[in-house]
Amino acid sequence: MDKQQLLEYLKGEMIVSCQALPGEALYKEEGGVMCLMAQAVKNAGVKAIRAQGVLDIKQIKEQTDLPVIGIIKKSYDGYASYITATMDEVDKLVEVNSDIIALDCTNRERGDGKTPSEFVKEIKEKYPNILLMADISTLEEAVEAEKAGVDFVGTTMNGYTPYTEDSKEFNPSLVKEIVENVKIPVIAEGKIHTPQQAKQAFEAGAHCIVVGGAITRPQEIATRFLSELR
Repeated sequence: MDKQQLLEYLKGEMIVSCQALPGEALYKEEGGVMCLMAQAVKNAGVKAIRAQGVLDIKQIKEQTDLPVIGIIKKSYDGYASYITATMDEVDKLVEVNSDIIALDCTNRERGDGKTPSEFVKEIKEKYPNILLMADISTLEEAVEAEKAGVDFVGTTMNGYTPYTEDSKEFNPSLVKEIVENVKIPVIAEGKIHTPQQAKQAFEAGAHCIVVGGAITRPQEIATRFLSELR
């Protein structure tokens, strides 16, 4: 699909994030788990996946043939962000044919001294046809990311940066505010735990939404249940 086809394909849809990191029960070095999770949500009618790591992305695309928003989580000294932080991760995500590459575009420290906008421009110069999703935490970051040339902005990081840490619940007002101030599609992501919150995201004008932990992280789901019961 070209960019316009993908935009139309994703409009009004729920993307499911299928991720497992080292140390988690569903993580296997040889993979084979997240692709089954992706197949399960595809069977339910989900049209796209967000996934972490080259192996999982490759296996998910082979298993489901669905479009994938690809990320690589890797920590570097001097970097506050760890979602697709350097060009090395971008290169790897391009190699496995990620349909969209998501990266942290919050205004936090980068070890290379570049701003998120400078990094986006560098990626676009190297890969002019790649679609980029900016994971942001504030309206200001969304506006900056659009100016830099990203194709989507997502509210992924709201509540996960030092200056938004008071945002403990999904914030549809932020989605609405961003929709009103940028022209590119807005993806609602982060802390969407219920169908009601998903509906709120679309009512706020989201182009599409990403749901992760509420569907694909059993430990997180069980913890939420136990927390309420206790």
